[in-house]
Amino acid sequence: MVGLSLAETITIPRHLQTPEVGVYINLAPITDIRDPNTPAPAAADESGRSSQIFVMEATVRRGDAERRAIVRGRDIYAITAPIIVEATHRVVNGLFKRTGVVAAGEAFAAQGFLMSLSPSHLSVEMR
Repeated sequence: MVGLSLAETITIPRHLQTPEVGVYINLAPITDIRDPNTPAPAAADESGRSSQIFVMEATVRRGDAERRAIVRGRDIYAITAPIIVEATHRVVNGLFKRTGVVAAGEAFAAQGFLMSLSPSHLSVEMR
């Protein structure tokens, strides 16, 4: 695993009081992306989605307490459209927590948002 700087590193502390945000990724995907010989993902079915599986896990600790959220899906690039559609639906229908320039976690309740994408596009597990 290697440390990585992503937008989450900046947006999470905008609305959550946290002394530290760490983002890590397995080295294999980074190596594949940087390798010009890595082929583009191929469609695995009529939906056009690839067979690639992704897992994202968030762990939050406060003292001795720990909570985790694990999201799994197929073809991480194909999840973008359902996320945008769900966010747009919530904005158009007034289903948001804050207005203005906000991070997604500030605008929508994370668990409800993720569950709206499940089971069609994601499996969501909260511990």
